[in-house]
Amino acid sequence: MDKQLIKELGDELYTAMQTQSTVSPLTSRFPEMTIKDAYQISLRMLERRLEAGATVIGKKIGVTSAAVQHMLNVHQPDFGFLTDDMVFNQGEEMPISQRLIAPRAEGEIAFLLKKDLTGPGVSNADVLAATECVIPCFEVVDSRIADWKIAIQDTVADNASCGLFVLGDKAVSPHKVDLVTCGMVVEKNGRILSTGAGAAALSSPVNCVAWLANTLGQFGIPLKAGEVILSGSLVPLEPVKAGDFMRVDIGGMGSASVYFS
Repeated sequence: MDKQLIKELGDELYTAMQTQSTVSPLTSRFPEMTIKDAYQISLRMLERRLEAGATVIGKKIGVTSAAVQHMLNVHQPDFGFLTDDMVFNQGEEMPISQRLIAPRAEGEIAFLLKKDLTGPGVSNADVLAATECVIPCFEVVDSRIADWKIAIQDTVADNASCGLFVLGDKAVSPHKVDLVTCGMVVEKNGRILSTGAGAAALSSPVNCVAWLANTLGQFGIPLKAGEVILSGSLVPLEPVKAGDFMRVDIGGMGSASVYFS
């Protein structure tokens, strides 16, 4: 795809995000679009956000669990950027009705880095050595693509369907919790909704972060010290609306909760 078209599509997605509107799938209009093209579109979308005053605070990997891949019919992970206008603290209301289009919440584990990770060649041991702590997290994904009709190129172009996220108020060392077997329980409006374990995300959230570092390394993008890295959902996506309350508990790590408005 030529640079002008990439710019136009990035601008189109940015405008859709700002106006809470959707666009038809990019892959239906441009079937020749590659993942590399999609990533360049996402960088243009990010450029618009930065021009508007946002700051990059981390990265994310998504579509890591079999449950989510089956739900979205996307069978490989995606990746995107997190900005400071996406993050909420536990206890804050998350105004999804004012910010998002078709939000879906997912419970996952966030990594806070103390060292840079630059692929290729990043191993699981490198990830653990570079991680300051892990934190329970809710990511609320959203799609600017109409009706979530996405191929992998669509979601990569759309900044990995990023919406908003909330971090729990407790952080633990990655060496003090088994990130493969740790159990997750997600509640919605006081009812247990789903359960999962660390192994649901590419067999381990650590594998996810290593994959992300190595994938972004192909584009010359590092995971940086001080950044938050969202490692992918351990449970199915759940549609949410204003008035809903959700809580996630992760064994050995604590919890995160969020009220949607």
